[in-house]
Amino acid sequence: MDSRELTAALEREFGGTEETRRTVARQARDLADSGRIEADRGHELTVEDVIEHLSDAPADHDLTERWNWWLGSLETAYGGYERFTVRFVDDGPDVNA
Repeated sequence: MDSRELTAALEREFGGTEETRRTVARQARDLADSGRIEADRGHELTVEDVIEHLSDAPADHDLTERWNWWLGSLETAYGGYERFTVRFVDDGPDVNA
């Protein structure tokens, strides 16, 4: 999966901050690299898959909520997806202080 292509697609489809888009794209890349989707669903994760699944989330969800909503569905169906959720985006000076 091309993280730059995904970041651009996330901006077009869902907006959000640059940091949020980069974070979701990084998690998607990690998910793709893990091989979990391919093992559980029989195909590699693509940019189109991510956009399609995030589009299924409730309309009032922001990008992070959409990502976590989809990952929650995968966690329920297959298990082992919680580690790919987004817990925080901004790791500014007060985080882990």
